Amino acid sequence: MGNGEMIDLIFALFKKADTAAIILAASAVGAGLAMIAGIGPGIGQGFAAGKGAEAVGETPKNGRSITFVMLLGAAVAETSGILSLVVALILLFGNPLINLKGAVVVLAASAVGAGLSMIAGIGPGIGQGYAAGRAAEVIGKRPELQSRIIRVMLLGQAVAQTTGMYALIIALILMFANPLINLL
Repeated sequence: MGNGEMIDLIFALFKKADTAAIILAASAVGAGLAMIAGIGPGIGQGFAAGKGAEAVGETPKNGRSITFVMLLGAAVAETSGILSLVVALILLFGNPLINLKGAVVVLAASAVGAGLSMIAGIGPGIGQGYAAGRAAEVIGKRPELQSRIIRVMLLGQAVAQTTGMYALIIALILMFANPLINLL
């Protein structure tokens, strides 16, 4: 079967299927895709925990400070996963696309696109976890610099989160203010 035949088959299926069912099916796919972003925080938090454990092993007397920084940094690294969860929950429980009128293909693609956009959260999760791990490591060696290190870590993590926020904005636009519907 060639590409043209495959596309014709897909469009034939769209014409026969219930519009709401197609949008809901695409929303389910989008919700699942959004949660792929959880990979980033998982890697980042694992790195932070590993570096924290390493630092405590090297300087046990600084264990409390190291653990505090590791947990603080790992919590920030979770934000991209939380944003992705919000998009997935909206797609599953408060889906605004189901009530829109327009081409079912555009609405279904918007649901999948909203989920796909959240995959951008992988980067911030890894980057923020890396920052947390490195901060925990350095505080193990230089505990007197804890407040300065935390300040720099949090500033860097905030900047790293911007791509996750961009992804959230695109997902929300696709779901709530979809400009594509007006182009039909």
